[in-house]
Amino acid sequence: MKIDDAAARLEALGNPTRLKIFRALVRAGHAGMPVGRLQERLKIPASTLSHHVKGLVSVGLISQVREGTTLVCHAEYDTMQDLVDFLVAECCVEENQCKEAKSAA
Repeated sequence: MKIDDAAARLEALGNPTRLKIFRALVRAGHAGMPVGRLQERLKIPASTLSHHVKGLVSVGLISQVREGTTLVCHAEYDTMQDLVDFLVAECCVEENQCKEAKSAA
């Protein structure tokens, strides 16, 4: 994952409303959740929900599918996993250098 993509996704999740939306969709599982139910669950106005959903769709964290007259939102689990993998990809790679610096002090 490119650092600009990771930054955009993290920025989107940095908003409390968008984070609540994303977490609700993650909890909903692969079936997703209709926009109306998401709005009821989070108790936010439709225009506010639409604005924040658009932001999450634009960075690839969620998708929307029309099923008849219902618009269903889905968490993009692969994108979420890619973001988590990016964040931990270099976890502790410099740990030996840190230990050497501590022992030299």
